[in-house]
Amino acid sequence: MSKKPTPQPALHKVIMVGSGGVGKSALTLQFMYDEFVEDYEPTKADSYRKKVVLDGEEVQIDILDTAGQEDYAAIRDNYFRSGEGFLCVFSITEEESFQATQEFREQILRVKNDENIPFLLVGNKGDLDEKRKVSLMEAQSRAQQWGVPYVETSAKTRENVDKVFFDLMREIRSRKMEDNKMSNGRGKDKSKRKKLKCTIL
Repeated sequence: MSKKPTPQPALHKVIMVGSGGVGKSALTLQFMYDEFVEDYEPTKADSYRKKVVLDGEEVQIDILDTAGQEDYAAIRDNYFRSGEGFLCVFSITEEESFQATQEFREQILRVKNDENIPFLLVGNKGDLDEKRKVSLMEAQSRAQQWGVPYVETSAKTRENVDKVFFDLMREIRSRKMEDNKMSNGRGKDKSKRKKLKCTIL
């Protein structure tokens, strides 16, 4: 029996951005390995890959966890260029990290030159509500201004951790379908949509 080559699952590239110490690595590790790492000392960017089932379809997620101290703009721009979607993380207990999201958003838009890039604003450390410095309203209004979803997470209690990664993958997926539709005849011809499943061998 000749085996048919199984098509590779779709790969979605997610980039974690945000100031140092807001919990980007904690969220990533919680999602990857179901464990909470309190003191993680990032020295450089780390990349992770995992197979997950997204709405009944097996896909791969590739997560680049940037260290937050990217001193070299060129390196940072390269990271941003390679990403298909972004989780922009701040800590609800730290006003400065919230302010920094503005700059990250601007850098990403500059590199991608695309207002509609899949992007989620994430307020982490939701378990520390009593130390909250950034109000829910403030964060929601910024997300609204940008036209992106806002979700609060806690890497510690795992609250909404899967949600942010899966929501972003859904955005990336629908974006790819849009792009394919555009390139396959400007989206007018429905019969052309069958081309979406291309296998690169």
